[in-house]
Amino acid sequence: MASDTSIPEWELEIGLPQPDDPFIQQYLSGREALIDQEKSTRSDASFRSSLAPLAQEACAIVARIRDDERRTIWSQSHNDTSTAGSDVPEGQASANVFPGMMFGLARAKMEETKLWQIVRKMPKGALLHAHFDAMVDAEWLIGSALETEGMAIVTQGDLASREAREKGTVLFQYVKNPPAFEADGLSIWDKTYGAGKFVSAKQAADSFPEGGREGFTKWLSNKCMITKEESLDHHLGLDVIWRKFGSCFPIVNSMLFYEPIFRVALQRILKELLDDGIRWVDFRIAFVFQYRRQGCVDPEDGYGEMLRVFGEEVRRFQATEEGNRFWGCRFIWTTLRVFDKKGIVESMMDCISTKKRFPDLISGFDLVGQEDMGRPLVDLTPELFWFRKRCLEEGVDIPFFFHAGECLGDGDETDENLFDAVLLGTRRIGHGFSLYKHPLLIEMVKQKSILIESCPISNEILRLTSSVTSHPLPALLARGVKVALCNDDPAILGHGKNGMTHDFWQALQGWENLGLAGLGSLAENSVRYAAYNPDQPTKEWIKDVKDGVYGQGVRAERMRDWTAEWNRFCEWILMEFAVEYGSDGDGEGEEEEEEEEKKYTVIASP
Repeated sequence: MASDTSIPEWELEIGLPQPDDPFIQQYLSGREALIDQEKSTRSDASFRSSLAPLAQEACAIVARIRDDERRTIWSQSHNDTSTAGSDVPEGQASANVFPGMMFGLARAKMEETKLWQIVRKMPKGALLHAHFDAMVDAEWLIGSALETEGMAIVTQGDLASREAREKGTVLFQYVKNPPAFEADGLSIWDKTYGAGKFVSAKQAADSFPEGGREGFTKWLSNKCMITKEESLDHHLGLDVIWRKFGSCFPIVNSMLFYEPIFRVALQRILKELLDDGIRWVDFRIAFVFQYRRQGCVDPEDGYGEMLRVFGEEVRRFQATEEGNRFWGCRFIWTTLRVFDKKGIVESMMDCISTKKRFPDLISGFDLVGQEDMGRPLVDLTPELFWFRKRCLEEGVDIPFFFHAGECLGDGDETDENLFDAVLLGTRRIGHGFSLYKHPLLIEMVKQKSILIESCPISNEILRLTSSVTSHPLPALLARGVKVALCNDDPAILGHGKNGMTHDFWQALQGWENLGLAGLGSLAENSVRYAAYNPDQPTKEWIKDVKDGVYGQGVRAERMRDWTAEWNRFCEWILMEFAVEYGSDGDGEGEEEEEEEEKKYTVIASP
């Protein structure tokens, strides 16, 4: 028998097995079967199996675009000759540009890619984890405050020197009669300034010693967000970045929660989210701020007026031609986990009374703040059981949506918040970053139909992981845990845009096993697990979540709406990219393809 001339002679001499040898083929077949078996246990397996041919081809096109951009845009060879659009320092691009690079360095470049165009267009369903007061662009907010009549600023000491300005900051407040400012005509940039005295905000900005109003806006913006440089300094640790993170909220809230600014900011947020493909939002907000009506110096006693205005503005947005596609939004009431027992209980009482007044706007309860520095849930169990009992007595249903596992610990009291969150009946877990370390809890989370609200960019910037490629979320997806992607605090974290496209893009580009189908599953999960109105008891909630698109009521209806959007999105991908990135085809003509199009419908997973 003649030897195969395509095989090198030396391989034949030593008897090296060839790829088409039967036993090698048997091994490869077993290998593929093992991989397929593991993938069948993924949380997105059901969604993938429901994809019709049109959607499958759309996913394949996106995979080819992703691979193409990884070889070109995100490769050293490409960036040796072109570094345009990257935030990587000049001279370092060829060494640093790679798939999965840190968000702060990759943001500008990612926004110029075809993958960005696709993800931006994608219907993302519901945003389940977002802190309202961390969603307003700092420059816009500062500009609005400076143009608002009667706004003043105050600081606890003069900001005359550059060093003082680096360490100090200012707070805004409406003052009814500007000519009667206590420090009218006195500059906070002068050493003669008296601490705690109000100064005209416009006057202070215009007289800023390093560039007037433009310099003031840049200076204060950096006080209201984590800068790119700060986001990269991971070696400084969690506590340092959390101190900066926490320092942003008082400044932002002093501008945001004055009624005229609040109204415009809310309209802006809703429009930006809807433009990004988001139809529903479960906002979180720590009710520890002061809200002022228009023209009022004294803050409101409680948050009734703020919520009334909120509901009014949401309805006004939904009444517009554009906003009528927006399903709506609610608040998960949050308080700070660093509060003592009395402070927590007082906030719980406020939550219950507010729920009775605005049942459609309050959907749940949570505690926020750096987990490592706050009280663990086990320490809060007396208050939490009291809250549950008080809700029953008052005839209201306020379920838990706990932050838990937003930490690096393994078995410490912060990491163990996950155990208490599950035992206390949380419906979703915010972050759940350390859940992958707990195999038993993973099974309980699946059994109890608890969803993880994952925020990859937030976890990176707040120093839990160095980049999206080292994030533990793929481990949870592989184990069958239900997850939705969220943006957490986009304005403060430096996204530059209000939406979920950055997090979706990072996940799609960073995780090989995800693909567009996996991303679609995460979006579908968000619609499935949103806290819609009306409220549901726990058993009804779980049944509704499990029934999915085949259930009854609001949840099933909105899952069907999202599925229709997903179908149109897949069609758009083929229309835009099939010529360049489509498959070689199987000989079918356009007419035959059009005839079959009616069959190409994606059915949402049950």
